[in-house]
Parts: sequence; C-alpha cells; structure tokens
Amino acid sequence: MITDQVLQLAQKLWDYHHMQHTLQKADCILTLGSHDTRVAERAAELYHQGWAPILIFSGGLGRLTHEMWTESEAERFARIAIEKGVPKEVILLEDQSTNTGENILFTQQLLKNNKFDFNTFIVVQKPYMERRSFATFKKHWPDKELIVTSPQIPFTEYANDEIPLEKVINIMVGDLQRIKLYPAKGFQIEQHIPTNIWQAYEALVALGFNKQLVH
Repeated sequence: MITDQVLQLAQKLWDYHHMQHTLQKADCILTLGSHDTRVAERAAELYHQGWAPILIFSGGLGRLTHEMWTESEAERFARIAIEKGVPKEVILLEDQSTNTGENILFTQQLLKNNKFDFNTFIVVQKPYMERRSFATFKKHWPDKELIVTSPQIPFTEYANDEIPLEKVINIMVGDLQRIKLYPAKGFQIEQHIPTNIWQAYEALVALGFNKQLVH
C-alpha cells in the first residue's frame, strides 16, 4: 500500500539513485534499454540539442521486458528516436544484451567492430538507474569518461499506466540492493550508501517492497 511514509522513503532512494551530473558535449550518446520508452525520447532530445553526433541504443530483452515485448529494447528505442527526427544513419544498435553489464561489454564490441574509438559518453538511463549504470560502466570501462542523465521527471510524476508506482518502488529497492551487493561479484565499482538511505531501503523492504530483490 502506498502511504505518505512509503512516498517519503521512496523519495530518498530516488534522490540517491540520481548522479546529478551536468551535461557536457561527448563523442556519443549511449542509451541503455529498459521498459521505459521515455529514455529513448530523452536520448533523441539530447541529440537534437547537439550534445553528441552519434546515438547508440543497447538492449535485447531483459528481466522486465522479456515478458512485455517481442522486439528488442534497442530496436524499439531506435524506432522512437527516428520518429522524433533522429537520422537513421547516426544510430548504432546493440540488440543482444540482457543486463547493464552486457550493455557495456556488448557496446564495446560493437564499437570495435565498427572501428569507433570514443572516449566520452553520455549514458541515458531510467532516473533510478543512473547510479547503477555509472557504477557498472566504470567497472567495465574505467578509462572512459561518462556523464549519466535520464528523463527529467520528478518522482511524484514518474509513474504511469505502464509503470505503476508500486512497481517503480520495488525496482528502486532492488537496484539499491544491487548497488550494495554487486561490487563483490565484480559487476560494479563501489558506491557509498549513506546510513539514512540504507535505513530507508530496509524500511521499504519491511513494508513489503521486496519484489525485485536478488536472493
């Protein structure tokens, strides 16, 4: 049940997941696939604003989209970008990855195959996946520079019919657990989690928001 207490706790996690990076021009925009097509719209917006000349869409079907779609996340996102006026010839597709680590590793191979050597990246992701995307990217590609951004939507307005608020909170809780656990597995670099943020996480788990936890 969504109470005022739940909303206050969830807002803390939402704020923590944001990296608060300032946009700078880059070699390319790397868009990580997901169930939220507003990420593709954000990538198209950044392209039109001139932040980078190349758009990469990375994503096959992941843990949330394999039950929803038949086309890959990358294909769907690219189609949205083209509908928004992005030229097809500036788009690269990586449509096999199933998680954030594979997004990065398979994109590395894609660029190598196409003889691109980019050094600066704008990574576009869901708002509450910014920090985990940053930590994963820096683990697998430590010598590259990246800025992470996401659709510019506040927590109070983010949920919609496709992604209801309860699901958003469950995913945020699961992603925070991954930020804590994944460095030991070699999936991400360490990220400091303040005590009050972890307490908010534990309170949400106790309230039943445990649907996306890893066991």
